[in-house]
Amino acid sequence: MVPEAPHDVGAPPLSVTPLGATLIVPEVARFRIQGGNSILVDRCGDASDRNVRLFLLGSAMGVLLHQLGILPLHANAIAIDGAAVAFLGHSGAGKSTLAAAFHDRGNAILSDDVCALVRRDETFVVEPGIPRLRLWRDAVERSGRDPETYERAFDAIDKYTVRTEPDARCTAMPLRVIYLLARDEVAGPKVRPLTGLDGMRALMENTYRGDFIGTVGEAPAHFQTCLALSREVPVFELVRPWDSRSIDATIAYVEAHLRALPGVAL
Repeated sequence: MVPEAPHDVGAPPLSVTPLGATLIVPEVARFRIQGGNSILVDRCGDASDRNVRLFLLGSAMGVLLHQLGILPLHANAIAIDGAAVAFLGHSGAGKSTLAAAFHDRGNAILSDDVCALVRRDETFVVEPGIPRLRLWRDAVERSGRDPETYERAFDAIDKYTVRTEPDARCTAMPLRVIYLLARDEVAGPKVRPLTGLDGMRALMENTYRGDFIGTVGEAPAHFQTCLALSREVPVFELVRPWDSRSIDATIAYVEAHLRALPGVAL
């Protein structure tokens, strides 16, 4: 059993005790995340498996990654010719929709929503995550799939878990490019570089569960990691139309942009 953490009404759901960090999700579960190596789950009442799973693989995993000093970006990452390309943005920015379109064209999915980055041999690499995408109903339908054939990601939302086939190529891959997604219904796809403070700010503001860092992470280390990442991996804002008819043009534009980047082999 994971005991209730002592906190007042309105207090943050995450607290730290001598036994580890305790994350409380009302009516779903209580999670105890211990030292970055285990997560204990205490389900609340008749909470569904899918609801518990959503927060176990989301917020609770975010706590664990912060405990380990691993940078989790709020991003989807795909594999393109042996390198990772990340699409960064808040919930609803279209990360999974764009990743699904690339996946349907033969690109493996490295991560969905939570992109774990580690430093190896002076290179930032993306660790492969769970082989699935979580897509809103309209995105499922735009991709030509039938939403009724997939399980909902959460009881109360119209979002679905689309399993992807495990791919032998899905090993840790060096991160080559980061795109911060933005929306413009008038302009066609275009990019602009985010350099200096703009690039670092994009990474810090789109760190997954960045609000947990003050409780379970180290803010100075997070700052330094985002600074190093912004200097070593190019960050761009990708502006594109939202409607499904533009997805092919967006993908073609991104592929052309990647081919034109110095030092990026495609």
